[in-house]
Amino acid sequence: MRGVFVTGTGTEVGKTVVAAAIARTAAAAGERVAVFKPAVSGLDDGGEPDHLLLRRAAGSGQSEEEIAPYRFGPAVSPHLAAELAAERIDHGRMLAGARAAAEGADLLVCEGVGGFCVPLTRSHLVRDFARELALPVVIAAGPGLGTINHTLLTLEAVRAAGLEAAAVVLTPWPDERSALEEDNRATIAALGAIAVEVLPRIDLGDPHSWPQVPILRASGAGAPSERRHMLRAS
Repeated sequence: MRGVFVTGTGTEVGKTVVAAAIARTAAAAGERVAVFKPAVSGLDDGGEPDHLLLRRAAGSGQSEEEIAPYRFGPAVSPHLAAELAAERIDHGRMLAGARAAAEGADLLVCEGVGGFCVPLTRSHLVRDFARELALPVVIAAGPGLGTINHTLLTLEAVRAAGLEAAAVVLTPWPDERSALEEDNRATIAALGAIAVEVLPRIDLGDPHSWPQVPILRASGAGAPSERRHMLRAS
């Protein structure tokens, strides 16, 4: 499986935007892109759901079921949303769905739910699902106060799970940065020993205006040491 797993330092940190930008970049380069999100909640809030934004960005013909096998109305963690809906989330079904999405595609862009340790079930975390897919992980984070701690903790959890951390993306990156934001970027890069890239605020309605965010452009999955990670959004 060739692809990338996008997680975040928490909820509402631009995870879907980063995943969509990666998918759009690969699709614009002529790659067949499949997208996947194991569970979606918050459909009751209105607006374009995450899985549909991902599909639009990728130019994919996947059905909603093929992208997100579990979809819930309340804006709560998937494990609770499933319980409120009297449903049971089967992690085997999610894993099979991700693998099926990857078949016939050049690249799979999988987005997690909330943060890296959010429970999908009472015993299965986003971390566990990411570990089963074994894809390089991109961490989306905000650029402001508190992001150093949140990002380094997430990075530590990703590496402790035995996964490769491909990059951190700070978003939305302001046109005029303060000393705090600039230092956050430099400090995360230094202490986390990782590339820290930035993605400005984008117009979700106009994918043609989005900056290029190429990741894993090398052909084939390969071993971690054989992959070329390129993320140019600044």
